[in-house]
Amino acid sequence: MKSNHRLWRWLGLIFVLSFGALGFIGYQIYLTAPPIPKAVVSEDGSTIFTGEQVQSGQQAWLSAGGQQLGTVWGHGSYVAPDWSADWLHREALALQAIRTVQQTTSLAPPTAIERAAIAVTLKDEMRRNRYDDASGVITVSKERAQAIRETAKHFETLFSSDPSLHALREQYAMSDGALPQKVDRQSLAAFFFWTAWAAATDRPGESNLSYTSNWPHEPLVGNTMTGSAAMWSMVSIVLLIAGIGAMLWVHGSTKHEADPELPKTDPFLGAVATPSMMATRKYFFAVIGLLMLQIGMGAITAHYAVEGQAFFGIPLGQVLPYVVSRTVHTQVGVFWIATAWLATGLFVAPLLSGAEPKYQKLGVDVLFWALIAIVVGSTATGWLGTLQHMGFDYSFWIGNQGLEHTSMGRIWQILLFVGLLFWLLLLGRALWPALKKPSETRGLIAMVFLSATCIGGFYASSLMWGQKTHYSMVEYWRWWLVHLWVEGFFEVFATAVIALIFTKLGLVRTTSANRAIVAETIVFLFGGILGTLHHLYFTGTPTSVISVGAVFSALEVVPLAMIGLEALQTYRRSQGAPWLAAYKWPIMCFVAVGFWNTLGAGVLGFAINPPASLYYVQGLNMTAAHGHAALFGVYGMLGIGLMLFCLRGLYARHLHADRLLAPAYWGLNIGLGLMVFLSLLPAGIYQAWASVTQGLWYARSPAVIHSGIMETLVWLRVPGDIVFAGGALLLAIYALRLLRRPASQAKAGFAGKPATQN
Repeated sequence: MKSNHRLWRWLGLIFVLSFGALGFIGYQIYLTAPPIPKAVVSEDGSTIFTGEQVQSGQQAWLSAGGQQLGTVWGHGSYVAPDWSADWLHREALALQAIRTVQQTTSLAPPTAIERAAIAVTLKDEMRRNRYDDASGVITVSKERAQAIRETAKHFETLFSSDPSLHALREQYAMSDGALPQKVDRQSLAAFFFWTAWAAATDRPGESNLSYTSNWPHEPLVGNTMTGSAAMWSMVSIVLLIAGIGAMLWVHGSTKHEADPELPKTDPFLGAVATPSMMATRKYFFAVIGLLMLQIGMGAITAHYAVEGQAFFGIPLGQVLPYVVSRTVHTQVGVFWIATAWLATGLFVAPLLSGAEPKYQKLGVDVLFWALIAIVVGSTATGWLGTLQHMGFDYSFWIGNQGLEHTSMGRIWQILLFVGLLFWLLLLGRALWPALKKPSETRGLIAMVFLSATCIGGFYASSLMWGQKTHYSMVEYWRWWLVHLWVEGFFEVFATAVIALIFTKLGLVRTTSANRAIVAETIVFLFGGILGTLHHLYFTGTPTSVISVGAVFSALEVVPLAMIGLEALQTYRRSQGAPWLAAYKWPIMCFVAVGFWNTLGAGVLGFAINPPASLYYVQGLNMTAAHGHAALFGVYGMLGIGLMLFCLRGLYARHLHADRLLAPAYWGLNIGLGLMVFLSLLPAGIYQAWASVTQGLWYARSPAVIHSGIMETLVWLRVPGDIVFAGGALLLAIYALRLLRRPASQAKAGFAGKPATQN
C-alpha cells in the first residue's frame, strides 16, 4: 500500500512538472514565433502585402478547407501540395530566372561559374532577414518583389475558377472557385508568402537556420537539415534502445506473481443492467453507424487521389468535394471512438458501484441526443459552409475551421465541451459510492475518475485559439487536443477501465493491477506530455522544441515495447476457463490493441518521430501509414473491444451471434494491415526518396503524386479497403441481430443463457 502511495505522489509530481515545462515552452513559442509584418515592401517603396492581408489570408485558407486541402508547414492532407514548400520553390525559380537574365553576359546558357554565382546570390537574397523590428516592415529587392508578384498570380489563379488551371485543380482534388472573392485570393497569397518567408529566412542572429529550422528541404535556398536535428535524432535512438533495454531488464529481474486462480463461474453472471446502463445501448449503435460513415468517406477520399473530383467517373465532387469528404472522414473517426469510450464509462460506473443515482437514465439519454445533435449539426454546417463559401466568421464559428481532427466550428466545440463536463458529472455521481467505500479496487476506480476529469477539462484546449491567432500558436494548442486529449488521457481512461474489467474477471490480481496502472500512467505521461512537441519541430518554434521533443517522444515509445507481451499473457490467461469464451472477442480486441500499439504507434511512430526523419517525411504518406495503424489499430480496436464487452451485459447471451465476430475481427485487422503495408507505407517510402533527393516540393508535386507508381499504390488500397469494410459490415450485422426480440428472451443484463454459436 505504501508503495502505491509513493507511485501516486510520483504521478502527481510528473504531471505538474511536465505540464509546467510544456506551458513554458508554449510561452517561448509565443515569444519567438515568426513575426507577422505590418507590411512587405519593395526597395522602390511599393507595398506588396500588408500584415492585415497575411492574417486574412490565414483565415481565407482555413475557410477554403485549410488542412483538408494541402498542408502548411507539413500539417494537413496529402493530395494537394504543401503550400509553403510550393510557394518557396516557385518563388525561388522565378527569382533565379530574373537573376539569370541580369547576371549572364550572352544569350548562351549560363556557364558553370555563372550558375554558381546565381545560386549564391539567390540563396543570400532568400535567406537574409530584412525584417525591421522597429517598423515591422519586411523589405525585399525589386527583383524579388517581381518574383513574389509572379508567384502570387499563380496562386490567385489557382484558387479561382480560371479554366487555365482546371487540370491542375483536378490533380490537387480542388474544386473550381475555392475562394470566389478576389480580395480573399490576394490575402491567401500573402499568407502563403509569409509561411514560405519564415521557412527560408534566417532567424535573427543566426546563419543557415530559418524560423522553421530549415524545413522544408529545398536545395535552391539552402534549406538542409540542421546539425541539431541530426544530433538529437541520434540521442533519441540511443535513449529508445536504452529505455527498452532497461524495461526488459526490470521486467526480467522482477519477481512475478503467479497467475491468479480463475473463478469457477463468470463473476458477472447474474448482474442485471440498471436503467442507465440499458440507456447506453443506443450509443453503441451510433458507434457502428459512425464507423460505417467513416469507412465510406475514407473510400471516397482515397479515390479522389486518382480522379480528383470524380468517383469512378461520377462527378461526386460537385456535391461532396474532397475537402468535405476528408473532413468527415477524420472528424467522424474521433467521434465514434470517443463515443464508444464515453458510453463504456456510463455503462461500467453503476456496475462497479452497485448504485444507480437518481435521474441517471435521464442524464444518459439527454447526453446521447446532445452528442447526436453536435455530430449531425457540425457535419451539416461544415458541408454547407464549404459548398456555399459563407465567409470567415461562419467557417470559424459554425462551419469548418479547416484544422485536421478539430475542424468543427467554435459553437460546436463549446457545446461538446459542455457535453463532456456533463458526462463527467454523470460518471462521477455513479462512481461516488465506490470511491467513498474502501476496497481493493478503489485505486483503479480513482484512476478512471481522474482520467475522465482530464478528458472533460482538457478539451478546453480546443477553445484556446481565435480567428487571428498566430499560426504557430494554433498548431501548439491543436496538438494539445489531438495528442494529449485523444492519444493521452483517453488512453489512460480506457486502460484503467480494462484493468478493472480484468480484475473483476479474475484475469489480473487486484493488487498488481492497482500498482501497474499507476506505474504505467507515470511512464506514459513522462514521455507523452512533452512528447507532444514532436509534432511541432518545424512550425515556427524555437530550436529547444527539437531537443525536448526528440528525447521525450523516444521515451514515449518505450512502454509500447511491453504492451504486446502483456496482451499475449492476457490472452493465454483467457484460455483457462470455459466461461471466458463469452468474452473471447473483447479480449481479442485488447490483444489487437497491444499488437497495433507496438507496431503502429511504436515502430511506425518512431520511424517518423526523430527530427532527422521527420524533416524529410513530414506531410507525406509515412504519416498516414502511422496514423491509420495507430488511430484505428489502437484506439479504434480499443473502442470496439469495450463496446463488445458492454453489449454482453446489455443483451441476453443467447442473442449474441458470436460466429460473426471471428470474420469481423480478422477482416478489420487484416484489412488494416493490407491498407497500411500494401499501399500507404510503400507510397510514403516512395515519396520520402523524392523528398530526400530533390525536395519536399517535388515529393508533393503532381509529377510524383500522379505518377504511375503512386496511382498504382493508391489502387492497391482497394483489397485492404474491401476486407476492412467487410469486417465492419459483419460487426454491424452482429449488432443489428441483437435487436431480435424472441418471446423466450431472458432478462437484459449479464444474466441469461450461456452464449451459443448461432
